Formats: sequence, C-alpha cells, structure tokens
Amino acid sequence: MNILDIPALREGDRVQHELMVRVREDKTTKNGDPFAALQMGNATGTIGANVWKEQLPLLDGVKSGSVVQVIGAIENYQGRRQIKLTSVRVVAPSAVNTDAFLPRIKQDPAKLWDDIDSWRAAIKSKALRTAVDCFFADDTFRARFERAPGAPRGHHALVGGLLEHVVEVAAMARTAAQTMGGNVDLVTAGALLHDIGKVETYSIGAGGFDYTQQGLLLQHIVLGSLMLDRRLRALPAGTLTDAQETELHHFIQSHHGQPEYGAAVRPMTLEAEMLHWADQMSANGNNFNDAMDDAELFPGNEEFSVKKSWRLDRKVWRRSTGWS
Repeated sequence: MNILDIPALREGDRVQHELMVRVREDKTTKNGDPFAALQMGNATGTIGANVWKEQLPLLDGVKSGSVVQVIGAIENYQGRRQIKLTSVRVVAPSAVNTDAFLPRIKQDPAKLWDDIDSWRAAIKSKALRTAVDCFFADDTFRARFERAPGAPRGHHALVGGLLEHVVEVAAMARTAAQTMGGNVDLVTAGALLHDIGKVETYSIGAGGFDYTQQGLLLQHIVLGSLMLDRRLRALPAGTLTDAQETELHHFIQSHHGQPEYGAAVRPMTLEAEMLHWADQMSANGNNFNDAMDDAELFPGNEEFSVKKSWRLDRKVWRRSTGWS
C-alpha cells in the first residue's frame, strides 16, 4: 500500500491506510460524554481524529504507539483537518516496522557527517580539537546523534533532525564569525557542542518523539554541560585549561540568548553571540519552511496563512509572484 501523503490531504479525501497513533487522550465533552482525541501520523506528518462516544468501541486495544489500519474521510472540524473514522483495526506489532512511520530528514546523513568531519579536521588548536573529538570521534555517540530529533515537536522534529540542525548552525556561525573577525575554529567547536545534551533529552519510541526522564528534569542545556564535564574529566589532566573548559560550557549555557528562553547567561563573547543567532536562524528558517507546506495554515491556494503559525507566533506569507 502506498504511504499516505498527510500534508496533501484535502476535505472530502478518502483514507484507507496504516497510521501510527502518536497520542491518545481520553476526554469528556461539556455534557460529560466520553470521547477520545487521537493524533496519528506517518513519515509525512500527523493528523487528528476525534472519536465520539458512539464510536469508542472502535478503539478497543488502541493506545499511543499502536499502528492501526484506518478507514475514513477528511473533514474540517473547527478550522482544522481531521479524519472522520469509520473503521480502525490494530496491526499486529510483529508486522510493523515502527521506524517507517517516523518523519526523517531528506538529506543524506553521510553528507552532513562529511561537513562535520571536514570542519573538525581543520581545527588548529589541539585542545579544541580534542574537546570536540571527545564526542564526534566516538562512534557510539555519533550513532545516537545521527538518530536524535532536534525537538519532540517544533523545529527539526525528525529522525536526523539534530544532525541537520547542528550542521546548519555551524555553517552559519562559521560564516558570521569570519565576517565579523571572530575565531572560526572556536565558534565551530561551540556549534558542534551546543546541543549535545539533546541526545540524552529526547527519546524515540513507538509513539514518536518524547522527553526522557532526564530531559524533563534537567533539559538539554544542563545535560549538555554535564555530558561535556564527564568527557573532559576523562582526559589527561591539563589537556584544557580551566578557562578553556569554562568557555566551552559558556557556548552551551548561553546559546538560547536570554534567560527567559532557557539560557543560564547571555552570550559574553563575539563567538557565543554568533552561535546564538545561528541557532535562531536554523530554528526559525526550519519553522518558515515547514509553515509553507502546512495544510492547516494553507488549506487552499491562500496567499497569507489563514491563522498564525504556533511555532512563529504570526501569520506567514506564501508569495504568489516569482523573481525569475
């Protein structure tokens, strides 16, 4: 069976496909009647379905992480597309490759690693290269890093999203530092290390992307510094000076820019400032690209989105004129 192209679905389209239940929430209406709100998806995206009291028996055995064969049609409910279900059947776990239902980056990870490895090889400082190689010369870490999402939902919420995001950040931060007379090798190291904590912050399971226990309790900035400290402690004494170690932690701790956005401190060096804005550009660039393809924002041929993008907190413009 062909994979369902969720972003391309329009009101009235028929659906008869296998989808993964990302979230099942059992709720009650204002009248006290039970119903279930589902979020279902595959590698192309997600879509919701409300299953009302009369149809709840359809969901026997259905939970978050289940792969189900669904039959129904696309309808508009309170301005959002959803599936009006007429049949749901749980697919036996033994017949399911759950990875096939997870969204993933379109780029070849090998090409992204080529970029990282060429930047690592060009770092002139032995101490700086050693610190970066603590992670990026470790095959076990690389395997986890390549698979991790950039977020459980939001920018780069894809298998491989973290790898793609970090390469984007490093490319932009390197150019910015070179333009402004900064230390390109130093900002490269900061860019490669700034989100290492996400490897321990997010999990990939049957229901898709989520937070680990550590991720919920500490978040990726704290976890990143803890990971860096553990690796640095394993190096021979004196490999990096205390000041050098502190500056690497500063990249991790300041890259969100403002304390209200999760940073421990604001960036205090040119390179940390360039890293922060490169991180922002990668995240918001991804948000804009995704918004252009979002059928909830552009259900037809609209020039302006019909509502605000929750990720950008604004309406967006899909220009109708070209610049050729």
